[in-house]
Amino acid sequence: MSDRAVIFLDGNNWYHGLRDRLKLPRLLELDYAAISKKLVGPREWIGTRYYIGQVQQQGRTKLYDEQRRFLAHLTAADDRISYHLGRLEQHTVPNAAARELIQYLKELPFRIDPTVFRDLMALARTHLRVTLMVEKAVDVHLAVDMVAMAERDEYDAAYLLSADGDFTPAVEAVRFLNKKVYAASPRFGAQLATVVSSYLRLEYDWFSDCYRR
Repeated sequence: MSDRAVIFLDGNNWYHGLRDRLKLPRLLELDYAAISKKLVGPREWIGTRYYIGQVQQQGRTKLYDEQRRFLAHLTAADDRISYHLGRLEQHTVPNAAARELIQYLKELPFRIDPTVFRDLMALARTHLRVTLMVEKAVDVHLAVDMVAMAERDEYDAAYLLSADGDFTPAVEAVRFLNKKVYAASPRFGAQLATVVSSYLRLEYDWFSDCYRR
């Protein structure tokens, strides 16, 4: 009987691990078919499912176009690769740095130029709240799919490309169904490492043969 493997890729967590920890170049040129085959090794690669928040076209045209190009390249690499979109929502949150700057200026033990003081205070107050784009429904979508596909016996081994400990309950549910779960990420996920069959910490050199030719 074949040992069927499916890769579940947490796009946001994966991307920031490659960019921020490894400083990996040419991220848009990575070959996800090559990555998938390298990860599963002798197992039968059934599919790779890439989960990401969808950039809205309105007001973010450049980022929207970049994401569309990336997703087109992603799926063109192999018919077994698919993407699954969640939402990106705009949230306004307090800016701790601005608050700390105001407090620092108020408690200065010496006087500074009044114009500089006034300008710094105005700048900090302007940025007391900042707008962030927050992913919604992406992690839940991935976790539900991973469990549901295990229940339908669509794979024997799941590869979770993420370091996010929030996936721990889903991993435990899949392993309860007698499936293997492996996690791989440039980051170390301490919580995930305690529940998966094996945790692979990916380093810079691992990707040397994973670029499109």
